[in-house]
Amino acid sequence: MSKEHLIIFDTTLRDGEQSPGASMTKEEKLRIARQLERMRVDVIEAGFPAASNGDFEAVKAVAEAIKESTVAGLCRAFDKDISRALEAVKPAKSGRIHTFIATSPIHMEKKLRMSPDDVLVAAQHAVRFARNGIDDVEFSCEDAGRSDLDFLCRIIEAVIKEGASTINIPDTVGYNVPEQYADRIRQLRERILRVRALLDCVLSPTPAVSAAQLLAQLVQVGQERRSLRALLTSNSSLLAAKVAERSAETGEHYITRTPAEYRSMVAKAAGGGALMAFTTLIKFALYALALSAFWGGFWAGVNYAVSFVLIQLLHFTVATKQPAMTAPAMAAKLKDLDSESAVQSFVDEVTHLVRSQVAAVLGNVLVVFPAVLGLSVLWALASGAHAISQDKALHVFESLHLLGPSVLFAALTGVLLFASSIIAGWTENWFVLHRLDSAIRYNPRITGWLGSARAARWAGFLRENISGFAANISLGFMLGLLPPFAGFFGLDLDVRHVTLSSGQMGAASAAFGLEVLHLAAFWWAAVTLPLLGALNVAVSFYLAFSLAMRAQNVSGVERSRIYTAIRARLRTAPLSFFVPVRQRS
Repeated sequence: MSKEHLIIFDTTLRDGEQSPGASMTKEEKLRIARQLERMRVDVIEAGFPAASNGDFEAVKAVAEAIKESTVAGLCRAFDKDISRALEAVKPAKSGRIHTFIATSPIHMEKKLRMSPDDVLVAAQHAVRFARNGIDDVEFSCEDAGRSDLDFLCRIIEAVIKEGASTINIPDTVGYNVPEQYADRIRQLRERILRVRALLDCVLSPTPAVSAAQLLAQLVQVGQERRSLRALLTSNSSLLAAKVAERSAETGEHYITRTPAEYRSMVAKAAGGGALMAFTTLIKFALYALALSAFWGGFWAGVNYAVSFVLIQLLHFTVATKQPAMTAPAMAAKLKDLDSESAVQSFVDEVTHLVRSQVAAVLGNVLVVFPAVLGLSVLWALASGAHAISQDKALHVFESLHLLGPSVLFAALTGVLLFASSIIAGWTENWFVLHRLDSAIRYNPRITGWLGSARAARWAGFLRENISGFAANISLGFMLGLLPPFAGFFGLDLDVRHVTLSSGQMGAASAAFGLEVLHLAAFWWAAVTLPLLGALNVAVSFYLAFSLAMRAQNVSGVERSRIYTAIRARLRTAPLSFFVPVRQRS
């Protein structure tokens, strides 16, 4: 079997029936089994034959009807259960016995009242007994998520020797989070492969070579156990996986692949730019209040956060917020790069992403600048005074000068954008881990206050938007509070967000009128804007993409192949990174 082959093991007819109200008759099980067969499911677990005569008859009927899929019967590690299951799946063209026994300390002690050694013997006997009646035997370690790793290795090795062809490692009670579960599978695999390597030293025709390879592996493992760097790398990879997993789901929405999606992105960005025009003017109004550094920064943060949340709820977009979300979605596509076509497919996704960002930045900037300019002119006509003075306007232009620190501040803003995505990923993981949507949906006090239907709507709304709320609110306060906090420590740091900076230039231009076109400071600032946008996007994307690649364990060789392919695409089709390519009919 090639390593790319995925086996679909479906438990709808057995595990699914345990859901309240989901009990099925024999005829209903047959209908679902035939549908699963049409879907080309590899293994259908049809039921628990020893549970009742009805379940036995249902499993037997499925075994008689299904020809293209393997039909499995579940049974405990008891002879009578296994015999009953063997009889039920006997008519199947391809049958399987799936036997199990609990392996966690608490289950062995409290439920089975057996010692680990007794459980090991029972598992061996069960697989041996099943193999006498059928070739295909699957063994499960019930509650493997809480089982001792050394004991799991012992029992797995023992049942494999007895003839088990499939090993199932279920987290029966939902004890592990996905990263812990993945790490457990990885450790089991490594240990079992090490046992195989040890056997090769004895059975291989070239034992010296096998022994040298095993020794090298053991030396490496021993070194990693004592390595602080390996510990930090492992933990940072787990952290990266937790954060990137949720961000990847969100990021898919920001990647456009067709001309229609591209135009939609421009329209959403234009809406975001229009709303940011009001954000910019409110910012200048806050400056006019002459608040202290902290309170000025705090209310600026509130202004930004409210604006970003409104943009989210109105389904608009702010370009610079996207890269930190899209990077994990891109890195999630790096799992399979075995062929050149897979690499080229990934490069296609890169072009889709880059032009999506170009569309979003242009939509923001090309609307926010004229919108602020127009609103400032209207204010001047209505009140007889400009929104900001010419001295303040000149200060805006000078603060955006290409030869000043604005470029560094734009890169720093990219770091803040990335940090907001980390906060968003952590918050959504926390929300999902604690199942807060279910708590809101079913809590008696909440449902009594809101009603069941409204509570369900609120639960769904928060589940869908919690990540965006966390990113938008955290980003808003970081943009507002970084300058006063840095100033407290004597650091002259500021932020440069391309959309906000474009809006500030619009207000400053209105203060000078057409005269602004003769100001060198205006043109220096105008030249700086594209660099601000590029750095906002590039820095946040680079940091998020690096984190996501660590989460996906992408090797240096694979990275080199990707970078080479991207450079080749830039040389051969540079425009594909900026405008969508029309599909030929």
